[in-house]
This record gives sequence, structure tokens and C-alpha cells, in this order.
Amino acid sequence: MSEEISERVSLFRSQLQNRRTLRILESVLVSKDVKSLLEIRSMLRVLMRSESVSVLREIAEKSVDQKLSVVEFFVNAFALVRDVESCLALKYEALVLRDLKHVNHQWLRVSYEEWLTFAEDSLDNGFHSIAAKGFENALLSSQPTNIDNFFAEAEVIERIKKLRDMARALAASHSVQAQAAEYLNRKANQQTSKRELHSSDSSHLASSMFRSGIKKRNMQQLRKSRSLPKNINGS
Repeated sequence: MSEEISERVSLFRSQLQNRRTLRILESVLVSKDVKSLLEIRSMLRVLMRSESVSVLREIAEKSVDQKLSVVEFFVNAFALVRDVESCLALKYEALVLRDLKHVNHQWLRVSYEEWLTFAEDSLDNGFHSIAAKGFENALLSSQPTNIDNFFAEAEVIERIKKLRDMARALAASHSVQAQAAEYLNRKANQQTSKRELHSSDSSHLASSMFRSGIKKRNMQQLRKSRSLPKNINGS
């Protein structure tokens, strides 16, 4: 790691506590070559994942406004360093938080469009299980507003259901594939262990047979040498 990259990351770490601007992060990410950019992004992802967990614990007792403000900062920061997984995870946390608190604060209510956008982003990036939850929340949040829009909104609801079912199917398929891969890997390890054991047993058996053969041959030679003088004396 170059000294320049280390200094940039240290600069961002020192300013991270403020959480007032993303300009420093943007400046840190400026790089002349792809290798340095990828290295900086990797370091910043590790740093921000650790810091975000720590900060979210610190603000657990803060107001909803403060929590959402901090989460929004990290969502944008993770987006800048191309950490899609962390970005979507925090977006989901923010949407759930708003959904829980909107009873007393109507302005926090999450629209079905917001859930739909989140779910589609999750689906496009391969996070099928969380996408299915997003689509389900979009359905729960979708209520026809008037008779004129009823049929149009009914079409939207049907589309969301299809996307939800597809996300569930993909999640299930991924789960099955993961289980199959784990089973095959375990099976391969078992077969390897059996082959090694068989090889060890065969080697031990061959070695024993070899030693037994040598011992038998030596005994035969010993008996032959002992009988040789008797034959000479008797002649």
C-alpha cells in the first residue's frame, strides 16, 4: 500500500465522525490508475463497515430523525465506494425504521414506489431474499386511491406479485444450489478420506507382506545353511 493511499484513508477516517459532507470521500477516491482506485475502495469498505456498526450502536437511543440522517450518510458513502450489499442493507434498515414509526409520524410512511424501487435494485444485484421482502412490503403498502386509478394500480399490483414470486423462486433455487454444492463438497471430502485410508491400509498390507516375505526368505536361507554342514559330514 502506497503512502499516499494510506494518508487519504487516514484523512477520511479523521473526518468520518463529522458525517456532514461526502466531499472528502469523493476527493479520497480520485485516483490516476485503476489499481490504486480499487485498493482505496477496498480499504474504505472495510473501514466504513466497521464504523457504521459502531455508529449505529451509539445512536440507538437517538431520535428517528437523527438515525435516518446517519443512515442516509452511510448509504451515500457506501454507494460512492461501490459497496452495493452494505448500501442496500442500510436502505432496508431505514425503510423498516420509517415503516415502524410512521403511525405517529405520517411523513415517515414508506410508499409502495419506494419499496418497489428498493426491491428491484436488490433483485438486479442478486439479493433475492431481501428483494422478495421488499416486493411483499410494496404489496402491503399499495392501496388503490380512487376508482379512476383502480385498474391501473391493479396491474401494478399484479406485476409486483410476479416479481415477488420470481425473487422467491430465485432465492429458493440459490438455497438448493448452495445445499447441493455443500453436499457434493462433503461427499468429495468423504471419498478423499476413504481413498487415503484405503491407500494407507493397502500400503500397510503391502509393507507387511513384503516384510513377511523377507523374513520367510531369511528363515529358509538360515535352515539351508544349517543343514549344509551335516550333508558334508555325512558324505
